[in-house]
Amino acid sequence: MSEAQRRPTREGVIEAAAKVAAILPPTPLLTAEIAGQRFWVKAEVLQPIGAFKIRGAWHRLSALSEEDRRRGVVAVSSGNHAQGIAWAAKRLGIPAVIVMPHDAPQVKLDATRALGAEIVLYQRPGEDRDAVAANVLAERGGTLVHAFGDPWVIEGQGSAGIEIAQQLGRAPSRLVACCGGGGLTAGLALACPESEIIPVEPLGWDQVGQSLAAGEIVPASPNPPKTICDALQPLATKQINLDVLLGRSEPGVVVTDDEVRAAQRFAFSKLRLVVEPGGAAALAAVIAGKVPVDDGTVVMLTGGNADPAAFAQTIAEG
Repeated sequence: MSEAQRRPTREGVIEAAAKVAAILPPTPLLTAEIAGQRFWVKAEVLQPIGAFKIRGAWHRLSALSEEDRRRGVVAVSSGNHAQGIAWAAKRLGIPAVIVMPHDAPQVKLDATRALGAEIVLYQRPGEDRDAVAANVLAERGGTLVHAFGDPWVIEGQGSAGIEIAQQLGRAPSRLVACCGGGGLTAGLALACPESEIIPVEPLGWDQVGQSLAAGEIVPASPNPPKTICDALQPLATKQINLDVLLGRSEPGVVVTDDEVRAAQRFAFSKLRLVVEPGGAAALAAVIAGKVPVDDGTVVMLTGGNADPAAFAQTIAEG
């Protein structure tokens, strides 16, 4: 089967989990409580790059042939996938070029450069990031590692679900996940076939939820509202993600910026964790009462690369 025909599988997720476990310790599964009901949070904010994206990046890059490794990789990201690719590329000795928006948080730009990746900036809104990446590939060659629409990336993100089930000693009843393009959500659906999957997206950016409701890809509106969740702003999911999620996930829920900030404050005060806006979306849905919880519910805290000034303001406002 060619790379273009490859589809993510649960067997691939299990393989990815073994590969991740060989190089990284499991992230903590912590307890939290709301309205007297206990639930769990998966602290992916404590990964070496501060986000779950390290999982998919490692599974994808470690699967490249020696020839493909020499040619290098190109990725598109607002920051967390960028750092995951840069981290894996540095460890494997692979050249990496990352196409990033000009308004990505400085902390993410700096961290990506510090890991040795080259950054190509594009204007958001205004430029098509996939077109920019295509131009880079045409000029330099290499392998495109899509942030969510790549089968290896999906499997790698799903490794978190295998880890969760091992830590719980059972399948979670419900997995609540921050959702951008649907890579993590699809991976979790494959990893935990018995669990309810709930994607959470920012208000006005619920293109995965709308796609699930319609049964086909529905892009974001031409003029979507601003959101503080910079990590959750793809314009459309991919068919490979939707194929996994259809029949496995409900359309999900949306959260406002204020609800996300409340979740950041909750994580900081109750869990002693720094969570970036996009990484707090799933928790925001729970705190706002939009998703029910029980003692088998696991909420994904997906990223902790918060802008220091913005985070300090959010905490102070609480």
